[in-house]
Amino acid sequence: MDRRDSLKALVTGAVATGVVLEACNSGNDDIQTDNTKKVPSKKAVESQGKDFDRMPEERKHYEEVTSYTFFDDHEMKTIAVLADIIIPKDDVSGSATDAKVPDFIEFIVKDFPEHQTPMRGGLRWLDMQCLNRYEKTFVDCDDKQRIAMVDEIAYPAKAKPGMAPGVSFFNLMRNLTATGFYTSEIGLKDIGYMGNTPNQWNGVPADVLKQYNLAYTDKELKECASY
Repeated sequence: MDRRDSLKALVTGAVATGVVLEACNSGNDDIQTDNTKKVPSKKAVESQGKDFDRMPEERKHYEEVTSYTFFDDHEMKTIAVLADIIIPKDDVSGSATDAKVPDFIEFIVKDFPEHQTPMRGGLRWLDMQCLNRYEKTFVDCDDKQRIAMVDEIAYPAKAKPGMAPGVSFFNLMRNLTATGFYTSEIGLKDIGYMGNTPNQWNGVPADVLKQYNLAYTDKELKECASY
């Protein structure tokens, strides 16, 4: 199952970038700007760490979400196995578990409680299917048995009608796995995302200029489009 290339094509979203505030006077906690507004110094920013860009209510919500565990150990093991089936390790990058996707899913179902019942119910459905077929839970099955089970729910168009609950669960699991992986450091490197990086602009390509019957003057070429 060549999943990684397919998942890359589905990745959408935005990557937030931070702002680094430099202080001219490292001895001051705040810097006075021309418009008299105080800007926190680099030292002050570092002291606040990851919470610098969070509002008080956001910090409170984060603390509430991370204050308890939703999935039990068996459920987390099942999620880890499924995640690595969806995005396995290859020559390009690590697997979903290397990117800490199970931890991401644990956080997401607490941040978005509407995912809790579908995820927990789906995990139990999967175990019941495996118990009926192999007399073992999904994590205790061997690789061949696991893939055989996944193949029955991973392709909606080919799935049998009785597999509908599993298809719905696996769709959610696949979406969460892809989101967790491709928003991680490993995932961003996997798709070659470089963010905002300086480059060199050599002017409008010649074929585009020709299409619109335009051309640079010698002065423009020398001063604006030549490096």
